Amino acid sequence: MRALISVYNKDGVVDLARELVGLGVEIISTGNTKRMLTEAGLAARAVSDVTGFPEILDGRVKTLHPAIHAGLLARRDLPAHMAQLAEHGLAPIDILVVNLYPFQETVARPETTLEQAIEQIDIGGVALLRAAGKNYQHVLPLVDPADYAEVLAGLRSGELPEALRRRLAAKTFAHTAAYDAAIAGYLSEDLLPQTLPMGWPQAQPLRYGENPHQPAALYGDFHSLFAQLHGKELSYNNILDTGASQELIEEFPADGPAAVAIIKHTNPCGVGTGDTLREAWDRAFATDREAPFGGIITANRTVDLDLARAIDEIFSEIVIAPDFDPDALELLRKKKNRRLLRSLRPVTRAGELTLRSVPGGILAQLADRAPLADEEARVVTQRAPSEAEWQALRFAWRVVKHVKSNAIVYAGADRTLGIGAGQMSRVDSSRLAVWKAQNAGLSLAGSVVASDALFPFADGVEAAFAVGATAVIQPGGSVRDADVIAAADAAGAAMVFTGRRHFRH
Repeated sequence: MRALISVYNKDGVVDLARELVGLGVEIISTGNTKRMLTEAGLAARAVSDVTGFPEILDGRVKTLHPAIHAGLLARRDLPAHMAQLAEHGLAPIDILVVNLYPFQETVARPETTLEQAIEQIDIGGVALLRAAGKNYQHVLPLVDPADYAEVLAGLRSGELPEALRRRLAAKTFAHTAAYDAAIAGYLSEDLLPQTLPMGWPQAQPLRYGENPHQPAALYGDFHSLFAQLHGKELSYNNILDTGASQELIEEFPADGPAAVAIIKHTNPCGVGTGDTLREAWDRAFATDREAPFGGIITANRTVDLDLARAIDEIFSEIVIAPDFDPDALELLRKKKNRRLLRSLRPVTRAGELTLRSVPGGILAQLADRAPLADEEARVVTQRAPSEAEWQALRFAWRVVKHVKSNAIVYAGADRTLGIGAGQMSRVDSSRLAVWKAQNAGLSLAGSVVASDALFPFADGVEAAFAVGATAVIQPGGSVRDADVIAAADAAGAAMVFTGRRHFRH
């Protein structure tokens, strides 16, 4: 048997080669891999000795040769293939151990230039892997060091079942597909390309999906966004809530007021700001004192002991923050079922795509992250908002985009007061928000209202004014805008049109 070994990730490769040599396998190798094996006292034949042709073009061409690819692609069960190998003085290659240049890691570094990125595009390695993967019934393709031990055990026992070979082939093609997708994504300048390249590795299997009867797994780089400091692994629903919660808190930068958001089933049930996180918590929690139990709590700055003590009074699934003071972390870790996550970077940046699965495909759109610009906010009523109302309107507008449609948010300048989410009519969402506020014992007198989409009729704003709201922010654009504006003027209220809606399904 012969094995070709040429790897960038050299973890475990010396031990693998030593075992292969002990099993009577001849080793062929290239460049730095061959040098490492030789320094470890292992005999390795250079690829150039097999091909009779030297490496050229700074190593860009070394394995792209019939002596290599014929050895990988020849079917051992076809006498004609084996006869052709013999006719041309070629020999089979039975094991391929290859992994690729670190393109993804290279382009992840912001200082990487285009030239540096292109140099990390592996050509020969991909060709080798595809050849071995295609001929997996006769060649063992090894792209992942985690598979070395199992293959060695099979070689020792003489049992390398079809299922193992096929699994190795599938992993090989998944690896090259992800690699090509990363390259295509990096080079493409189209926000919405004709073909959307995706090649996400499995980050972890999940116990189940939304419900216990649904198998599930997490793919992608979610774990580069959060570091888990405590608690059992996240569930499918935890991950959805974590993303929604972090997207919301990122509306409140750390260099602004302290902010706390409480999420339940991806909907905000309370958001507050203040001079301290404890003040922000008190305002967020006051919005709804029932829904936060079992919810997700997110802060925009380091969690201190004062906030930790408040959080510890209720059961919460997850607490997320940029960091935790040591004494706060010690306290919060005392409950084993509470997960603690450190946020590492923004979950969705402006200019990035967000993806949603649909039957038969993927929906892609630009992330809804743009803040309300001054020029977008247009006063349409006789009375303009006061400075305090402007603060409250901007606060409410940040929150309402994260509430499922139809969405209504009653708010003050530093807190939510009532949130209505996911109703089939906007009036019902408003009624729900009012009921939630009243149930929490909160007054809506002097509050403002944010609506994620236009009010189709005046009844929606009239209901808000009836409970004490004095200002409204909404996209506008209804054929009955004049009626809605007239209702605000009749109530002496202020109304701002943004020209931008925030549907969230």
